[in-house]
Parts: sequence; C-alpha cells; structure tokens
Amino acid sequence: MSLYGAIALSEVKAKKDLKTFIRVAEEIYAQDPCWVKPLMIERLALLDRTKNPYFDHARAAYWIAWKNGRPVGRISAQIDQLAQKHRGDSIGHFGMIEAIDDRAVFATLLGKAEDWLKAAGCTRIEGPYNLSSNGECGLLVDGFDTPPVLMMGHARPYYQKHLMALGYAKAKDLLAYELDLLKPLPPRLARFIKTVEQNEKITLRQIDMRRYQDELHKIIDIYNDAWSDNWGFVPLTAEEATHLAQDIKPIVAPHRVRLCEVDGKPMGMFVTLPDVNMVLRSFNGRLLPLGWLRLLSGLFISYPKRLRVPLMGVRKIMQKSRYSAALALMMIEHTRRDVVRRGGAMGGIILDFGR
Repeated sequence: MSLYGAIALSEVKAKKDLKTFIRVAEEIYAQDPCWVKPLMIERLALLDRTKNPYFDHARAAYWIAWKNGRPVGRISAQIDQLAQKHRGDSIGHFGMIEAIDDRAVFATLLGKAEDWLKAAGCTRIEGPYNLSSNGECGLLVDGFDTPPVLMMGHARPYYQKHLMALGYAKAKDLLAYELDLLKPLPPRLARFIKTVEQNEKITLRQIDMRRYQDELHKIIDIYNDAWSDNWGFVPLTAEEATHLAQDIKPIVAPHRVRLCEVDGKPMGMFVTLPDVNMVLRSFNGRLLPLGWLRLLSGLFISYPKRLRVPLMGVRKIMQKSRYSAALALMMIEHTRRDVVRRGGAMGGIILDFGR
C-alpha cells in the first residue's frame, strides 16, 4: 500500500480485494435512487483476467483509495493493443472510476493511473472505459435523474467538475436517445420502407437460434466493418464475440434481432436486448437465493417495457449507396412492429457522433 498524503492506495491482487474494489461504489451511490447496483458475479467476470477475453489483447491494473481506514475511491488503468493499433500506440485508458466528493481522492487515483500508463510508454490517457469502447464508456454529464439503461454507466454530478479541474477535457460526445415504439413512423418514411420491402434483392429476417453462434459471428463481423471508421473504434475479436454471444443468449429473442441480406449476403444487423436494469434495481447486486426467479419473471413472464440497442450497423460498402438508410429503417421498423405487438413500449440507443 502506498501513501499519497492522507490518502492511501492499494493495488488489487486477490479476489477478496477485487470484491472490495467493486463494492466501493455502494457507499458513493447510497443516496442515489437512480443507481443500479451491478451483479457481483457480472463485475467479477468483467474484471477477471482469466475469464474476460479482452485480456487476450490488453492488460490492466486496479487500485482502491483509502482514507481514515475506509475505501473512498477506485480506478483502473488499461493498455489495449487493439486500441493502440487503431488509434495510436501512445494511448492508454482509465476506467471503473468512482470516488467520494473529494478532489484529492480524484487526483490521487488519476495520478496513479497516469503514472502506470507513463511507465508503460503511453503519452495520452482517455476514459472512462469499463474496460473498452465496446463496454460501458463515457462519463455521465447530464441526465442524473434517469436510471442507466443496460450497458450504460452512471455517475455523480461532481465527477465532471473534479476531472476538468485536474486538466481533463471532453474527447467526444456520446448521446443517448429514447424512442417511443408505440408511435408509428411518419407516413413518408412508412411509404419509403414499403417500397424497399418490395425489392427482391433485399431479405430481412430474424436470427436463427439453432445457428446462434454462427448468427452472432455474422453480426459481429458486420459491426467490425460498419463501425471501423468511427471515432474510438476497437474491433471485437472472435473470442470476444463468442464470449458476448454466451453472455447475452439468455436475454436474446429472435424477433428482437434482425439480419438484412442483399443478394444473399449479410449487409446489416440490428440487435435489441431487454433493459435488465429495470429488474436489477431491486436485487441489491445479488441473484441468490431467489433473485434469479424475479429476474426470469421480469424478463420473460411479463414483456420488457424498455429495450436497449447495443449493436446496429450497415456494411461500409453499402453506406454510401441508396440502400444504406433503407436497410437501417427496415430493421428498426420491423423490430418495432414485433416488439409493440408483444407489449413493449420504449427503446434506447446510444450513438457516437463524429468520425
């Protein structure tokens, strides 16, 4: 353990320390009614270097800040070889940052992450990423009165103030949108989609759960191509795709996932998942002893009222053609119809603006 003034830092080594690292957030958000406590089993799997295939191409360190004998903050620092390949070999990341409203704690945590990255040859630091741009990313700066949707982070209002005071500046805006699925498309767009539906070259279908792994790999292949020129892009590896497919399979429904083919070749994909955070808010981070029954009930007995769009894209070869908007709108509209028919109401999507 190292001392920074009155603040002590300890690096996370053992599993018991990792649990303490995860639980740091509990006191910080104790008075925040919008915070959704993550499942311990999910956070452990994310941060476990032996289970998360992210660590096949990345390395990370985790630290806990202590003051007067109690944990008051945490941070991770990551070096991702794929991120460096796509964005420059000088970049390093920080993430998992949580802290009490104390600038000295933020300064200590960020200083440690910066020192660790500098020692590894990095000259730029960017974050927060939990753990990469393919996971939870960005710092919440508006919308603190809204619970986070699945795979989106949360923060206290003072985080931005302390980071900016320590010299950090915005790298890119991440904007979250909400769509009322009960509202039909404007007539002009509806007519456009109807015309496209008559094009014999275009086939729109649900995924085939009998070929689930193969279908998910098609989706990830489209994603890696469609998003490859976007700011912050880091490709998902085949191992990460397989891991993701296993993780989300329990909440995947074929009617909420679309593949769009042109002349028999997969060219677009649209994935929606139920917002499990709406159910998890009452779990206090534990599935046992009976939480899993409530989870199943919340997701499958009653139809989810809120959905999240974690993946959507059209291959680059199509993006400058007249098909691009047509494929995207078709996938959104056909999914919307099926969801509304089953009782769904809202859809959430997060997009990265700027290239």
